[in-house]
Amino acid sequence: MAVPKRRHSKTRKRTRRAHDALDSPGLSVCKRCNQASLPHRVCENCGHYAGREVIEVEVT
Repeated sequence: MAVPKRRHSKTRKRTRRAHDALDSPGLSVCKRCNQASLPHRVCENCGHYAGREVIEVEVT
């Protein structure tokens, strides 16, 4: 069984983990209601996508 001869230093461990941080999702702005939403998805606020109404949203 393979066992490391020496322990990894803190710097080497932290350098390896430097890319593990989570990124925030990229948001786009709805052209109809100016609400931030995920790109290529129906706007949850107004129900429009690509200039047409896809789902009906109840106005409260």
